[in-house]
Amino acid sequence: MKKIVLLVLATVLMSTTTKNAKPNFIGKWTGDDNKEVGYITFDKEGYASFEMQGQVLGGKEFDINGKKGKMTYVINTKTNPIQVDFIITNLDTGEEKRMLCIAEFIDKNTMNFALNFDNIRPKDFLSKDAIVLTREK
Repeated sequence: MKKIVLLVLATVLMSTTTKNAKPNFIGKWTGDDNKEVGYITFDKEGYASFEMQGQVLGGKEFDINGKKGKMTYVINTKTNPIQVDFIITNLDTGEEKRMLCIAEFIDKNTMNFALNFDNIRPKDFLSKDAIVLTREK
């Protein structure tokens, strides 16, 4: 009888832990956007970068139009879908711009991701700016 009770408790504990576990964004994610492969990287220090056609935008420091910047990210897992903000900061002036996104995990290594370039957070994953991302191993 003790073994059955322990088994039931372990099962309940494991299912609770899985449901309450924070989604892990850390890593390099691959997406196919109109037959063009791109990458989004989330590092554990809070920096993010985009890579497309061999060009990297973001990270701790990058150059765009002769100006130095950095790109960080903030994730709000208390919303459904998850809110992801990419924050691009001009290192000379401190000025910030945000790219508002949403994410939804399909499994631990696959997620739906949508972004908007008009400073409006997407509401779903049905727009042309939505993509399925897969974590590289």
